[in-house]
Amino acid sequence: MHPSEPPFLRIQFYLTAPYACSYLEGLEARSQVAAPAHLIGPGAYSRLIQEGFRRSGHYTYRPHCNNCKRCVPVRVKVDAFQPSRSQKRCRALNKSLKASIRPLEFRDEDFELYRRYQHARHKGGGMDLDDSEQYSQFLLSSQVNTSLAEFRDGDKLVMVAVVDRINDGLSAVYTFFDPVMERRGLGTYAVLWQIELARTLGLPYVYLGYWIAESRKMAYKSNYQPLQGLVGGKWAELG
Repeated sequence: MHPSEPPFLRIQFYLTAPYACSYLEGLEARSQVAAPAHLIGPGAYSRLIQEGFRRSGHYTYRPHCNNCKRCVPVRVKVDAFQPSRSQKRCRALNKSLKASIRPLEFRDEDFELYRRYQHARHKGGGMDLDDSEQYSQFLLSSQVNTSLAEFRDGDKLVMVAVVDRINDGLSAVYTFFDPVMERRGLGTYAVLWQIELARTLGLPYVYLGYWIAESRKMAYKSNYQPLQGLVGGKWAELG
């Protein structure tokens, strides 16, 4: 979809009030939000992702901070990606996992896994207190082409990845997994799996959201090479 075609022309953008940055302590952040949400269907959403936006439920946004450009939208170039030695080990370690793709729907099993993940990884951050409605609004509310990828070790659900399909790739929305199995590198395996899925589907990119050089939370994204970043309005490989 070209940005001059409807409904793109009717999409408006507004700035949020400043809030505490989730990634760099002591800094304030702001977001630019695309609205109204009901106009952001698959075509418009694909265009927005290519322009550096992300999605959380029905909200499509990108960082728009005062005097700060540290958040860099990044994507993996699928046809050029070669896994590192550690990534190959991660893939081998988790080769017994069985993956299946499901439509968006609420299931108690998924929600319990999500709660355990949030309690272990983000205790005290608020998301560990999410109820089923908040969980559904965050991960199961979508107007675009979204699927749940579930991973099982035998009969046991160990990981769920929320994935959007767009015109030129996949967008990794969110992944949660069994915290007891953290040493298996499940988060890494989820990204590797999405890269292979994109390759199978003939899609050139996997979008990973934002990367900040100074943020330990986001450092893992630089492990997927070649990694492209949106800098100055153009996608280019990050050195």
